[in-house]
Formats: sequence, C-alpha cells, structure tokens
Amino acid sequence: MKKLNSLLLVILTLTLAACFSQPVDNAPRQDSHPPQITQADASAADSQSPTPDVFGTAIALDQATQAAAPPSPTPKPKATLNPNMDYWWNETVFYEIFVRSFYDSDGDGVGDINGLIQKLDYLNDGDPTTTDDLGITGLWLMPIMQSPSYHGYDVVDYYAVDNEYGTEEDFKRLMDEAHKRGIRVIVDLVINHTSVSHPWFLQSRSKDSEYRDWYIWSDTRHSYAGPWGQQVWHTASGSYYYGIFWSGMPDLNLRNPQTTAEIQAVAQFWLNDMGVDGFRLDAIKHLVENGAAQENTADTHAWLSDFYTFYKSLDPNAFAVGEAWTSTRELVEYTGDEVDIVFAFDLAEDFLNAARGPFAQNVSTRTAQMVESFPAGQYATFLANHDQNRAMSQLLGDVDQAKLAATLLLTSPGVPFIYYGEEIGMSGTKPDEDIRLPMQWTGDSPGAGFTTGMPWRPVGEDYPTLNVFSQGSNPASLLSHYRELIHLRNAHPALRTGEWLPLETGSEHIYAFLRYADEDILLILVNAHRETVSAGDYALTLESASLTPNAQAISLLGLENPASLQITSNGGFENYTPFQNIPAKGFAVLQLKP
Repeated sequence: MKKLNSLLLVILTLTLAACFSQPVDNAPRQDSHPPQITQADASAADSQSPTPDVFGTAIALDQATQAAAPPSPTPKPKATLNPNMDYWWNETVFYEIFVRSFYDSDGDGVGDINGLIQKLDYLNDGDPTTTDDLGITGLWLMPIMQSPSYHGYDVVDYYAVDNEYGTEEDFKRLMDEAHKRGIRVIVDLVINHTSVSHPWFLQSRSKDSEYRDWYIWSDTRHSYAGPWGQQVWHTASGSYYYGIFWSGMPDLNLRNPQTTAEIQAVAQFWLNDMGVDGFRLDAIKHLVENGAAQENTADTHAWLSDFYTFYKSLDPNAFAVGEAWTSTRELVEYTGDEVDIVFAFDLAEDFLNAARGPFAQNVSTRTAQMVESFPAGQYATFLANHDQNRAMSQLLGDVDQAKLAATLLLTSPGVPFIYYGEEIGMSGTKPDEDIRLPMQWTGDSPGAGFTTGMPWRPVGEDYPTLNVFSQGSNPASLLSHYRELIHLRNAHPALRTGEWLPLETGSEHIYAFLRYADEDILLILVNAHRETVSAGDYALTLESASLTPNAQAISLLGLENPASLQITSNGGFENYTPFQNIPAKGFAVLQLKP
C-alpha cells in the first residue's frame, strides 16, 4: 500500500497523456459569461440603457480606430510548490459572504459584522465532533471598506470598515471569533479602481494636484473602446480619465510608484493591523493597461509579481486568490509568483454542465487540463459567485442536479469556494442585486429570519419553504448534503490535497475518479445522465496499482452497498461495476480499504 502513491502517479501521467490526445478549447467563451462590467457592478451598469457619464458629456468612440492588442508573451514555465510555504488554503473550504445580505443584528435591514459573528456557529462551531454545522474553514468577505454604493466595489476609504457594517472593533472581534473556530478570513481588496468620490480622485481632477498621476488622465480624447466594446474614457474638469468598468469607477494608475506604495500600505494595514489572513483580488487582469491593450498585459504580470513579493514579506503564509475571468491558458500565467491561486471559471461551467447532463466527458477533460497546467491544487473551484446567476437558477431548480454539482465541487482537486445560500439552493438571476439577496434563515417571518426590520432588498419569494431551518433537520435536503460533503472533505486528506486519477468507465455518462493520499483512497462515481445507467453499460477499470487482494469498497456517501471489489494480479481492478443500477444524477463516494 505504501507504494500506491508513486505507482498511481505513473498511471496518472499515462492517463493524462491520453486525455490530452483530445483537443481542449482554451479560447475565452464570449457567450458564456456576461461582460465584465458586472465585476464593478455599478447600479447603472445593470440597466439596458447606456450609462450616463458622471460629469456630463459622453464621448463618442471611434471603434474603427481601436488599436490591436499586442501578442501574448511567451508562457512562463509551470510553477512548482514552495517546500517552505504552508499552503493552508489547500486544507480549506471557503464560503463567500455578502455581509449586507447575511444577517442583520440591529433591525435596520442591512446585514452587519455583528450579525455575521452571531451566525459563525452555523458555519463552523469549532467542535470537530459535531456535524450540524456547515464545516467551512475559510471566509471570503465581499467588500467591507467604506463605499457609497450597496456593493462596495467603489471604495472611498481603504482604511475604514463601512459604517453600515460596523466598526473596526467589530471587525477585530469577528477575526478573533472566527480564528477561535478554526476559520480563516480573507477580504475583497479592490485595487484596480476607486469611487469617483474618493478624496484621491477628487483632488486629482486638478491638473496641478499631487494626486493627478494617481489616476489615468488625458488632455485628448482616445478613440479606442474597452475589451467588450464599452466606453472607457470619461470627461471631467475639461479632461478625460480612464475607467474600464464605468465612469463612476476611475482606474488607479499603478504605474505610479506612489500609488503602488499606498496600495501596499493598505494591504499591510489589513494584514497586520486588522489581522486578516489574505485577500481576494478583484479584476486582476485589468490592473495595468498598455493603451488599447487592457487585459493580461505584461505590465500587469510584473506589478502582481512585485505585490506578491511584498505581501509575502509581511507574512509568508498570507494568501491571495485572484479573479481573472479568462481562459485556463491565461490563468496559469498568474500563479506561482503573482497570486497564490486563481478562480477556475471554465471548470465551474463544466461542473454545472455535467450536473445538467447528460454527458460527463467535458468535466473529466477539463479537470485533467487543470491538473496538468497548475501546481498541485493551486486553483480555486466554485459553481457560481456574486457576478453570475445563482447555481440553482442555472440548474432550473433541480435539487438532484444541485447535489451532483456540489459532489463534483467538493470531491475534486483545487480549493473550493461556496457562495452563501448555495447550500440551501437559493435562486437568483440578474440584475446583480437579485443574485445577492438576503440569506433565507427561516420561513416564518417576512424578513426570512434575516432581519426584524425591512430588508434592504426583498427576500426571495421561495423563503417560506426554502430556508436553513426547514432543511437543517432533513437528512435528504441539499443543506444536509453540503454538510456531509464538507465534513467528509475535512476528514479525508485524499479529498483536500490528494492526487486525482480518472478511471475508464466505458460510458460517456459516467464520470469516475480516484482521490488518494498515502493510504487514504477514495473512489468517486457520478452519473450525469438523465436516466438510469445499468451494469453492462458501464464498468470501471484501473489497470495497475498496489491495492491488496482483500481490498474492499465501503460507501461513505450516496449509493450504498457496493459490490465486492476483485483485485487483479496487477493490484488494480477490471470491469468493476459497484452498482447494478446508478440512478439518474446518482453518485457515490467509496473508500477503498484493505
């Protein structure tokens, strides 16, 4: 058994070679995601009408003269893991929270930090022997810094907690209470742009201001548009300033050493003074423009590399996950020495596509691509986030599909992120406010247990039947499924940091793979089909390994009572059908034990 890890690694190499004999589409999917203006999420950007310029006259852009982006730089070598780094994030299941919508402690209709503290035991009560908490071990807080907007992505003070959410003392208490429960906390750090109301920008409008070069100003009108055809040059005080997302969010000039030094001071404040464990970095592919080249530029990569060196100098175990809504090929360029991990948008789409069915091949191929491309486990997995229609809405309310998607998310390699409310199947489609609705805690009050007052946004219409209270005691509920999966991941190193090995199944509907770490070996099996798949239509094969002759399969989750496992002379198995029938959207997590 001790040789299993090395032997399976050889098999993994051969299997991946076979996987990559099929082409993988690495090109950005122009029709897969909404334009990235939703990253900034200004209220005006949600309407179908053109966004008015904050200071008046809009600029007519000459699309015909838009400059072509320069060719991509030569890809850098694949990064390797640093043996001196902790990589605690690979042991973590993160939970994304919009504080405004999570829990209101004072009845003003707006969620707050004290409300989040009150709900920490729901997330993780700190007792590893209990199973009625969700079991998450990391929090990502969407923007909590002072901002004039509901969403917070237009900051006016990087050194202050938004007064609607609480005080600096409240936040420090949150950090203490979270850490007591073994929960790490990262916060959204928005460094591509600020609010037009930020004092830096207000002063920069004067040409003789020391802050003029903190933003990107021009005395002439540039003719090029943004990456998705949007207006990026806006008028103010007789000049033009650059703002890629909208006129209310002017881009910072990170070429200016003074601006960069201030951003570093902000990071130091939150890491050292406020005690956070790291950051989610917003819109990293747009940080440093080069004329009409406005994404994934060499200057952006260089800036991030310097920023990585800086935050690691403050704390080698400080963590940053980068958001770059782009192809896997381009994502790889950000890892290793720019951010710790990046969000895998293509894989998220493949998880949902497999859950919808009827085919499972794409998720296997994509996972193989991720495993081959990235350092072990150094990417973030998810189903949907605050910029996308909620996963349950994408799955048209199908709970079985939602369970299958959760199974794929929490048994696959990478660092999983769960959007708040996903575990109970909250729904929501754009506009963005409606994919960030208040958390549905109970079904017996107009505020869904989120507030005793008038919620900042009306709660979902399905809250009377779809809420934490109604699902918490139901073992068949989606919430119970998430709890079981997260606790299973927490209990098994194979699921957190183990290797991944796809198995031959003989069916385009069945996806099966091993996760293994030393002697912890799990076999995960899912049926993406909308119909039952029977023995004779699928069979699992592992040509060679080091399983002992008396190895057996034990069900940990999902389908029960698997068939006996017959080990071949090569230590693997051939044409194994653990179940005579795998129902539509059925799944099983099996442990292979001596």
